[in-house]
Amino acid sequence: MAGKLDHAYAGMAEGGAVEFYDDWAESYDDELGSQGYVTPKRCAEALIAMGADPAQPILDVGCGTGVSGAALAAAGFDVIDGVDPSAEMLVRARDKDIYRAVREIDRAAPLVAPDSAYHNAVAAGVLSPDLAPPEALDQILEFLPVGGRLAFSLNDHAIADGAHLGRMSEIIDGGWADLEFKEYGDHIPGTGLKAYVYVLRKR
Repeated sequence: MAGKLDHAYAGMAEGGAVEFYDDWAESYDDELGSQGYVTPKRCAEALIAMGADPAQPILDVGCGTGVSGAALAAAGFDVIDGVDPSAEMLVRARDKDIYRAVREIDRAAPLVAPDSAYHNAVAAGVLSPDLAPPEALDQILEFLPVGGRLAFSLNDHAIADGAHLGRMSEIIDGGWADLEFKEYGDHIPGTGLKAYVYVLRKR
C-alpha cells in the first residue's frame, strides 16, 4: 500500500479523522480505485437485489468524494443525497454531479434527517471504530420509514472489534429490523482486506 491508504486503519485520535480525510480528498479516488475498492458497488447491488425501489430517495451516509454515490447511480438509483463530515471530500462529491444535494455534518453529533425523507440509506465503508460508532445504526434507522432498508459494510477490522456487530444483533433481537442480506467478500482487493455487506429492513 502507498499514500494515505496505508494509514487509514492504523487508528486515529479523537477528532483526527476529519482532518485525515480532508488531506486525503485529492488522491482518494485514484488511490482506492487502483486497489479495486468494491464495497460501494456491493452495497448498491445488495439493495437492488433485496427489492429496494431505486426511484425512492436514498441517503448516502459518509459519502466522501462520491464513490458510493456513483455506485448507487450505476445501480439505477435516481435521487441521491450525501452527507459527510469532510468538507474537502464533499467538494469532490459535488463535482461529480451525482447528488441532488450534499451536506456537511458534525461527526460528533447524532445523524438526523427528516422522517421518511429517505426510503433507504447506505453506509459503505463508513462504520468502523475510528469513523462512525455503533449508534450510527440506530440513528439511520430512526429516520427511515417502516420497510426502509439500510445497506452497510463492516470490514475485517470492524468485525474484529465487535462493537458494531453487537449493536446490530441487539437491533435485530429487539425487533426493530430484520437482517435481509449478509455476504462476505472483497472490500479493497489490492490490500487483501475483506468486508461483510448487510441489508437491514426496518420493521
